[in-house]
Formats: sequence, C-alpha cells, structure tokens
Amino acid sequence: MSSVEKMLHCTVSGMVSELDLVLRRINDSGCFHIEPASGRTAAESSTENPYYIPLRKLHEFSVLTGHKLTPDTFIETNTEIAEREIDAVLERARELSEKLKISEDQQSSDTRFLDQLSHITGPGDFSANVDVKQVLSLDEHENIKFRFGKMPLNSFEKLDYYSDKGLYFLEYGSTKDFKYGFVFAATVCIGEVDRILETLYFERIHIPDFIHGDIHTAVKELTEKVSSEKEDVAQRRKELEQLSAENAEKINRFFTYFKTVHDIYSLRAYAAMENERFTVTGFIPAAENDRFRSLFDGIGSVMIETEKADGEKQKVPVKLKCSRFSEPFTMFVNLYGLPGYKDLNPTTFLAVTYTLLFGIMFGDLGQGLLVALLGFFLARKKNMTLGRIMERLGISSMIFGTLYGSVFGFEDLLEPVYESLGIHFLPFGAISNINTVLYAAIGIGILIIIIAILTNIVMGFKTKDYERALFSNNGIAGLVFYSAILMLLLGGVLGIPTGGTAYVLLLIILPLVIMFLKEPLTALCRGEGFHIEGKIGDFIASSFFECFEYVLGFATNTLSFVRVGGFVLSHAGMMSVVLALSAMAGAGGSIIVIILGNIFVMALEGLLVGIQVLRLEYYEMFSRYYTGGGIPFKPVRVNFTEVIE
Repeated sequence: MSSVEKMLHCTVSGMVSELDLVLRRINDSGCFHIEPASGRTAAESSTENPYYIPLRKLHEFSVLTGHKLTPDTFIETNTEIAEREIDAVLERARELSEKLKISEDQQSSDTRFLDQLSHITGPGDFSANVDVKQVLSLDEHENIKFRFGKMPLNSFEKLDYYSDKGLYFLEYGSTKDFKYGFVFAATVCIGEVDRILETLYFERIHIPDFIHGDIHTAVKELTEKVSSEKEDVAQRRKELEQLSAENAEKINRFFTYFKTVHDIYSLRAYAAMENERFTVTGFIPAAENDRFRSLFDGIGSVMIETEKADGEKQKVPVKLKCSRFSEPFTMFVNLYGLPGYKDLNPTTFLAVTYTLLFGIMFGDLGQGLLVALLGFFLARKKNMTLGRIMERLGISSMIFGTLYGSVFGFEDLLEPVYESLGIHFLPFGAISNINTVLYAAIGIGILIIIIAILTNIVMGFKTKDYERALFSNNGIAGLVFYSAILMLLLGGVLGIPTGGTAYVLLLIILPLVIMFLKEPLTALCRGEGFHIEGKIGDFIASSFFECFEYVLGFATNTLSFVRVGGFVLSHAGMMSVVLALSAMAGAGGSIIVIILGNIFVMALEGLLVGIQVLRLEYYEMFSRYYTGGGIPFKPVRVNFTEVIE
C-alpha cells in the first residue's frame, strides 16, 4: 500500500505592513494549503479588490475580440499606465464591436426577409406585375388595411370558419409547412382580424420601405444588398481580429499581472488581524519545510511556526504519495474519495490489481499493443491521465495475450508460451477448458478479498478501532469465518475430509456470534463494560440481519469474480465470430472484416472490461478496507482559468 505525504501545521505571522509581500511568497511557494481565519481578517479592513476592474475589462476585451486570455511570464507593471492602455484598446474594441453588431443585425434582418420573399411565387403573373410600393400604399388607405406574412398549413385550413369576419387571404406562395400571402380587411374590422390571426398563429412580415418594383426585382436587389452586407460584416470581423493580434502580447502580459495580484490580494480574507500583526495558518508537506522557510528570508518581522499535523484533532488535507507506476491511478481514487490523513493510500493496490485483472480479461497481444500505443499518444500529445493508464493496461493485455497465444483473435498464430516451456497446467492458458478458467477467476477473487480483509485488520489496529480490527465482517472474526467456509468447500470439491463439530463450532459458529455481538464487545474493549444500547429486541433483529448480510456478502463478492473468467471466454468468443465472418466474406473482404471486427471488439469490450474491473475495485475491495472522506491538499496558486465578469 502507498502512503500519504506527511503534513506540518504551519503558522505565518508578521507586521501588517508586510502582509502583501508575505502573501506573494506564500503563493509563489506552491505548497501552502491555506486555512480560513478566525476573527477579524485583513479583508474586512480594506476596500474592494482594486484589481477587479482591470481584470473585468480584460475579460470584456476577450469577449469582444475573441482573444483567448493566456497566462505569460509575470512582470511587475505600473498599474496606472497598464489601466490606461487597457482602456484605450477596450474602447477601440467596443467601437468596432458596435459597428459589427449593427452590420450583423442589418444582414440578419435582410437575409431573413430575403428568405421569406424567396417563398413567394404568387398566383398567375401576380408576383411579376404587382409593384410592392403599390401594395404598401394600401395600408395608408382609409378603408382598407392589409397584413403580409405566413400561416401554418393547419391554420390555413381553418380560414373558412372566419369567412364572415371581413378578411380575405390572398395566397402568395407556400412551403411544406406554411402559406405565405396577404390578408386584406376593412379598416373597421382590422382589430378583430388581428385577434383572429393571432389565434391562427399568423406571423406577420413587415415589408421594408426600400423594397420596390415587382417581387422578382425586389429579390434581385435584396440579394445584392445582402451580399454587400456580408462583405461589410467580414471586414468588421477582420478589424477586430487585427486589433486582437496587434495587442495579444500586451493583453496577455497585463492579464498575467492583474490576475496574479488580484488572487494574492484576495488571500487577505485568510489573514487574521490583531493589533498591528497578521496571522496566516495552513498546512505544508514536511518535505517542503526548509524550502518554504527560505522564501521568507529577509523579511524581518515574519515568524514561521510548524508542528506535526494531528489527523485526529485537525482536518488535515491529503496529498497522495505514489510510485511512478501507480500515480495515474490516483484518478480512480479521487473518484471514490481521498483517504483520511491517517488512513492508508490504496493507489498502489488498486493499480496492481486493476492492471492485472484488465490484462486477464482482455488478453490479446495485438489488441493490447494498440491500446498501449493509443495510450502513449493520449499521454504524450494530449497530456491525458487516462492515456498513461492505458499504457499500463495495454502492456498487461500483451503479456496475457502472449500466454493465451492470441494475436488479434488468432489463437493459433502464436504457440502459447506455457506450451513451449512444457507447462500444461497454467489456468489461463486453457481457455478451451471453461471450468478451469472460472475456478481460476474465483481463486484470484478469494486471494484479493483476503488481502483486503488483512489490510482492514492492520488499519483497525493502527487506528485503535477494535470493532474494525477484531469483530467486524472485515476483521479477524470475518476472516476466520470466510476462511473456514472456503476450506470446507475446497475439501468437498477435492474429496478431503474437513469439518467436524469442533471445526464448525470454533471456526464458523463462534465468529458469527462475535460478529453478532460486535457492539457490546467493542464497548467492553473500551472499558465501558459489556452492555447493549437500546432495546434488546431491536439489537437482536438488527444484528441478525447484519450477520445475514455478511454471509450473503461473502458469497456474492466471491462469485462476482466469475466475471473475470467470463470476459476471458467472451473475448475469445467474440473474436471467433469475427474470424468466422471474415471466412464467409471471401478473399476480398476478409481483411476488412478482420480490421473492423477488431476495432469493434476493442472499443466495446475494452470499455466493458474497464468498467467491470473498476466495479470490482470499488464494491468488492474498497468496501472492505477503505472509507475515503479525506480532503484534498490544494496549495495556494493563481487560478488563471477563473473568469472575472
């Protein structure tokens, strides 16, 4: 098992006049996990963060120009001069952005109307002969009003119901969903007609004043206008991009400076104030103690006090300490929850068992090689933690694939290593023997469960939790019960006489009784005397069902590992189907079928195996010895990804 980094509780104090410098050094250290202050803080005695406004302006510039704010090397900058330069480029960005918005709105409006006009054909020669200006002039007539727009087809079919309401619809074009046209009505009826049109979901289209001539002429002129507007929009965007490019280096430099001083100034909320002195508390790794102290050399008033972190009285942050092999698997530990400061770090155990089980379940030399290569690419080119995990899983798959003699599903392409060495009893090599594979999988599961229980016992004694170490289903009582049942079953399978009255009483019944009485026995170990809390009936009922759950849990947890053998067989079965299909495809399509089949099996089974192994880790192993609940070690540092709005 791995361990966690040893932590020191650290207190930094000094004169208020040196607070900003101290906070800067704390930030630069990269190893100080800061704790909330008690009492009055420096933030309460100061105004709003003075670096907020320039940061907000830089963010606005980023939004307007599309420039991505990127951290650069920190350079001390004159704040007033920097703010004036930011204001100048931001004002220019606002001006160009406003012009762009006007151009885009006009283009959008004209494009939308052009699309609507393109649906208008009109009956007969109506669209070719009628001048739009003449139609527009109708709306100024004192006796007649019109509405131009579109109406859903199902609403159009209901117009006959309103034939007596003084409205007339002149169809002027259609699509599969809408009817376009003019609604004419007497002026005295137009109010009621508008209400009717609203119930029919009539969408009115306002004809711009600049449209004139017949519809075809109007469409042509509007098309030319939209084309010109597109060029104008493109020019506006180009001007914004040019402004961004010309000022990119300067903007990034200002962003780095203001974000750094902003975040450091925000740390004042963690500095407790008393008279003219401040105090900042937190945690640092013990290995960083000397380096951390050296950062404050030359600041005369600063005092640094450290003491060994106490995981019982303090909520100590946890920093996992892992080997190079197991470090990527901290991703899975973090998903489940970090260990407490005084608990063990399960990363190495998880890394070894996960890699081993994945290789057993996904054993194929060729496919494992591809998984490893893909992981290498994702790790090196994309900096993905998952890629580093895939490298290890791919190598494990290659090893077991070599033992199986499987290369891209071809079981006879390589003679299995164990056969070449004259070994004929290696369980996982005998894929054709289903019982052997399943028994071997259960055997691996039993071994892993016993290791998990032993780990829990050790941790129980380490933390002086005697219920956990002695009386629980994952303590000594549970281990004795589980081992006795296994020996009894194994003896039955092998025909070896086991059991007997003494065996059953001492190794099966007695552990069950101890687990049944774990609470009063724990109280006895604490010196509180053998007593049962609450009603005796409630105690008996709850303890009985707990013991029943323990027995059932041992059985189901053990049988869960059958899935390890199941995936060994399913992998071989799926690839045999691929090879059978390739044989049916003939010489021309055989290679294509094999390639596509391997890709499909790798994607599907690789995902399923990864999920199933993680399930075994969490539910069959972690549940026996690991609780999580730790808080992560988060050293103070500038957060350049945080958006200031």
